[in-house]
Amino acid sequence: MITRRALFTLDFDRPRPAPETWLRVHRTAMACRVEVTLAPEDAGHVGAATESLNEADRVESLLTVFRDSSELSRINREAAPGGCAAVDDEVHALLQRCVELHAQTDGAFDVTSTPLSRCWGFLSRDGRVPSDVEIEEARATVGLSRVRLDADTRGVQFDVDGMELNLNAIGKGYALDRMARVLRRRGVECALLSAGSSSILALGGPRGGWSIDLRSPLLPRRIARLRLRDGALGTSGAGEQFVMAGGTRYGHVIDPRTGWPARGVLSSSVVTHDAATADALSTAFLVAGPALAQRYCDQHPGTLALLTLDDGMAHAHAYGEYAGAAVED
Repeated sequence: MITRRALFTLDFDRPRPAPETWLRVHRTAMACRVEVTLAPEDAGHVGAATESLNEADRVESLLTVFRDSSELSRINREAAPGGCAAVDDEVHALLQRCVELHAQTDGAFDVTSTPLSRCWGFLSRDGRVPSDVEIEEARATVGLSRVRLDADTRGVQFDVDGMELNLNAIGKGYALDRMARVLRRRGVECALLSAGSSSILALGGPRGGWSIDLRSPLLPRRIARLRLRDGALGTSGAGEQFVMAGGTRYGHVIDPRTGWPARGVLSSSVVTHDAATADALSTAFLVAGPALAQRYCDQHPGTLALLTLDDGMAHAHAYGEYAGAAVED
């Protein structure tokens, strides 16, 4: 799976007793550190935490595009025009959620945008500015409206050649959601799950909530401090991959609606009830900016967005609210 880089440093300000007494169970999955943090009194849940990490491995084997044997790779091979890829209920439900989020964000979230990233050279880490013709050719193979999901047969079909699905903008959050299901089933009531520092999910929380510092490598100080209980946080940012041309900096996050890198927002953080949605929305709001963030939060109560604009102010603008989250400067 192509993972989003850890564009934020999310620092966990643990309450007393000393931080070293907290239990952290982790491993590498989805090309990042996936971790479960437990309170010392929950040491008996280390086995449950390990089992939840096994679930992260399972999700990676399902959704990675770097293994020919993965379910997503098979879909990309079989769903080409003239074919149809049959999928199970889990994958169909996840793809259906992607379609819903695509519609709710006016196309700013789109899991078919890989041809555009390839066009700009970001997949090979050899960024360049493509020609208008190259961009339009890539755009012709992008768009969830060109993917057909059959609810009866659980089939997936692409309308045009060259299309491919890549769930990097939602995959880590989805893995955390599945991990949380394992922990809840095992009776865990308080834990902090993280994947690559850009996806966080809180089960319960200590008094006052888990304390998380939002930072960006592009800004000199922290963006905000978030106190979080029973909720998920997704973050996206302009990041470290970019190409300079004619004095303009083009970042690696592409607006699938135009084919050009997103501009105007340095960082986007979203808090909501599940980590998959938080991840997807943080990408969409980075692409489409404050107007979409405001409209979405107005229409979907229980969503908090924090956007830092590229206006030299290094200040987080808040939209909406989430009952389990409190923001401090």
